Amino acid sequence: MDLGLLLHALIPSSTSVAILAAFFTYLAIVGPILPGKVVPGVILQDGSRLHYRCNGLLSLLLLVALLGMAAKMDYISPTVISDRGLELLSATFVFSCIVTLALYAAGCKSRNQGSSLKPHITGNLIHDWWFGIQLNPQFMGIDLKFFFVRAGMMGWLIINLSVLARSIQDATLSQSMILYQLFCALYILDYFFYEEYMTSTWDIIAERLGFMLVFGDLVWIPFGFSVQGWWLLNNKPELTTASVIANCFVFLIGYLVFRGANKQKHVFKKNPNAPIWGRPPKVIGGKLLASGFWGVARHCNYLGDLLLALSFSLPCGISSPIPYFYPIYLLILLIWRERRDEARCAMKYKEVWAEYCKLVPWRILPYFY
Repeated sequence: MDLGLLLHALIPSSTSVAILAAFFTYLAIVGPILPGKVVPGVILQDGSRLHYRCNGLLSLLLLVALLGMAAKMDYISPTVISDRGLELLSATFVFSCIVTLALYAAGCKSRNQGSSLKPHITGNLIHDWWFGIQLNPQFMGIDLKFFFVRAGMMGWLIINLSVLARSIQDATLSQSMILYQLFCALYILDYFFYEEYMTSTWDIIAERLGFMLVFGDLVWIPFGFSVQGWWLLNNKPELTTASVIANCFVFLIGYLVFRGANKQKHVFKKNPNAPIWGRPPKVIGGKLLASGFWGVARHCNYLGDLLLALSFSLPCGISSPIPYFYPIYLLILLIWRERRDEARCAMKYKEVWAEYCKLVPWRILPYFY
């Protein structure tokens, strides 16, 4: 594709805008009405707490079923997203910019002093727009932070399924594509099965909603994390049996570490006395968990996330660095986030954090980092 065709493909069309609008409208409608467990969020500084209806898995399965029926009845093409990938990318990027400008303007006008909506304005326009100025802004009763991360994860799977449909139609379906699709689908379905664990993560409890999170959720996750699928449409690497087994092993270990660590932290926040690995939890200063995975490394969940990201790229072989965009990017992001989290925890917990660091010296990867 030459530069002219590339630029033309990046121009949002009415179809791409309609697809995006229909997707967000669907999520806005089904989110409040579909049954799901209502989970209390963490207690905020002012003593308040938000509640989240965790019906993401049902919402996703219903969406896939509706799209499947619509495709079977020829109302839509199953490859419409893969055929219009660049258009949708640019349309979503423009939408992200508009949303974050609206969030900034609304935040500046807010006089609410509650923890969720109190504006944190530094006076630096770029900083405030990038990081956001409100913790949990809402629109028509919808918690936008929770809404956007749900949209990004669902969008990732929908894009992958459209890429899979294109691969089947073009008769280019390969073992690599099947592995990639299987690993990503399992990861995304697991995410929504344990969606309530998201309510106690750094993004939800600490990050304000600005361009960084909105762009990350709506653009970076669905379009950036699906690079391997797009690459496999035009490439068919040969995998040995040993490499397939090794790839499955990396995925399994990554999943066990990622899900196990997040589950331990979530359960600990709900019940600090719940046993971990069959033993009473070790707690530093009555606040910081130092048992299980959290006694191995201070951010061991990041290690699991990195192994999972690597498992999504390994089916592509080693002939090109392009499919490894996601794990490389994630490594940089998580190290940056880990540094920010360490600084925040050191300020918040002071000598308790120093004691925890002494007991658990490794940041992410034991005996290495």
